[in-house]
Order: sequence, then structure tokens, then C-alpha cells
Amino acid sequence: MRVLLVEDDEPVAQSLRRGLLRYGFEVAWVSTGGAALSHTDPYDVVLLDLGLPDTDGLDVCKALRARGDVPIIVISARSDETDRVVGLELGADDYVSKPFGVREVIARIRAVMRRVQPRDRAADAGPDRYGTRLTIDRKAARVRLDGDEVALAPKEYDLLAFLTEEPGALMSREQIMEAVWDANWFGPTKTLDVHVAALRRKLTGAIAIEAVRGVGFRLEIVKNEKDETNEIVKDAEPS
Repeated sequence: MRVLLVEDDEPVAQSLRRGLLRYGFEVAWVSTGGAALSHTDPYDVVLLDLGLPDTDGLDVCKALRARGDVPIIVISARSDETDRVVGLELGADDYVSKPFGVREVIARIRAVMRRVQPRDRAADAGPDRYGTRLTIDRKAARVRLDGDEVALAPKEYDLLAFLTEEPGALMSREQIMEAVWDANWFGPTKTLDVHVAALRRKLTGAIAIEAVRGVGFRLEIVKNEKDETNEIVKDAEPS
């Protein structure tokens, strides 16, 4: 996946670029709004800082959105709610406040791409396998446990698909609610606990979803005795 990174802080840009490269992303880095708007190489998603030296990042966001539907994720030290709301209203698909971790950014990229891409553009490599018992066919939106299809409610499937993007990663309640429900979700998060409980019940022995008090949830793939490698297996990892 090709990322256009628009960030004027070189240490931040280099750190984020290295992290994205480790996860298989292609990264083109520019440090000004003008360079972002004149960039001609194709890209799949934009990571856009608001504090640019030559122009306001919100203006760049508006201009990029006017050109097409490429997903835009704003990354900024501005934590004010007004900036967040304005950015989303101008066409940003998500908003990440600094400081942030590379895995959080990657999770948000994947969540945004999952929302904007139609299902028929999903990878054709076949179902993703997690351990020896669980498979997720993202193209068909089907889940199988030991070969038998598991009936999941739509949001149960979306939650499972999101958490299995990064097994072992701790996801905050806010991240999960924004990715699975809505970027502008302001209601209670009790529904998340209900859906987590449903997944635990339906996929017992294949996954474990750990609740981290005051933060969120972490999904782990349960190792099976038949797992000769004794490692978490994840085939065809999406990028």
C-alpha cells in the first residue's frame, strides 16, 4: 500500500516512515502543503499533518478531497475538538492526535481502507488463517471455526475483522468505536462489551480477547496443540 506522508517535523516523519516500511508500506514523504498538492505519483492513503510551514493543513485537506476520494488521515499535535471536527467536515476520514504509536496509525489506515473499499476489492488470496482453527474470508465476510461457518452479527464480524488486523496489539475503546461503529460516535461504549462477550462465546478456544482496564482490548490467537510451529499463524496478512 502506498502512503503519502505530509509532515514537516523530520524526526517524526522519519520515525513514522521507518515504522510503516517495516510493515510493508511504500512511503513518499513531503514536508510542505505545496509539495503534497504537486505530488504526482499515485498513492492509496494520505497521512496529513496540520502544522505545515507554508499553508494550513486544513486547506491542504480540503484541496486533496476536492481532487478525489483517496482516504485522508490527519495526524496533528492539535488536540482541540474544533480542529478535529473541522478536519472531518473538510473530508478527512480519521484524525490521530500526537503523540501516537506506529501500530495505532497502521490500525487506523487499515480500518479506513476497509471502510472505503468495496468488498469486491478485497484480496483474492483466499481466507486469512489465524492459528489452526479460525479462518476469516474478508471477501465474503464469512468466519469459520474448525471448518464450520460461525453465524456472526454484522458488527460482531466488523469487530473481529478489526481486532485481527493486529493480533496482540492493544486497541483503545475509542479506536475500536471509531473503526467499527462510526468516526463520530459519541454514545456509550457498553455495546462494545456486549459484542466482545459474543465473540468470546462463539469463538471459544480459537481466540482470547483480553480486557485491559481503563484502556481497551487485546486479541490473541489461542495456540493449539496441533500447531507444530508453536507460533501465532496469520496467513495473507493485509497491508
